[in-house]
Amino acid sequence: MSSGSALPPGAAGSESVAVGAKPIICVVAGALFDGAASAGGRRVLIAERPAGKHMAGRWEFPGGKVAPGETEANALVRELREELGVAVTASRPFMRLSHEYEDRIVELSLWLVDSFTGEPVGLDSQRLKWVPAAALGDEDILEADAPFVEALQKL
Repeated sequence: MSSGSALPPGAAGSESVAVGAKPIICVVAGALFDGAASAGGRRVLIAERPAGKHMAGRWEFPGGKVAPGETEANALVRELREELGVAVTASRPFMRLSHEYEDRIVELSLWLVDSFTGEPVGLDSQRLKWVPAAALGDEDILEADAPFVEALQKL
């Protein structure tokens, strides 16, 4: 189940907290575009969740947890540097949502990465691939990211 979040884009992160028995995890992700157009439009980068992580083998937009006291913008820069080896030079908040899994609630914020330097590499041993935005729905993307897919396809 997904719903909008009352937190403003760019708000400082917090530690995982529990609602009932489920922890709430604050996550930031980035939509990176490679500038190349294909028959399906601009291509966006997705990453496969590595073995040993929750929902391993599924695809998602790269990013990760927002550390306590960290802004979403700073978390995005840090996560994309750590996961992909790229330096974000311009980004902006795009969409926020909350998604409830069986064992956790994820507060997820997707940012559009307008520019970055470096060539993305899977530094966590994750596979990466560039996918035309129109074809994102054909990928095995995490349920939490489904509304992002629909929104990105309308850009």
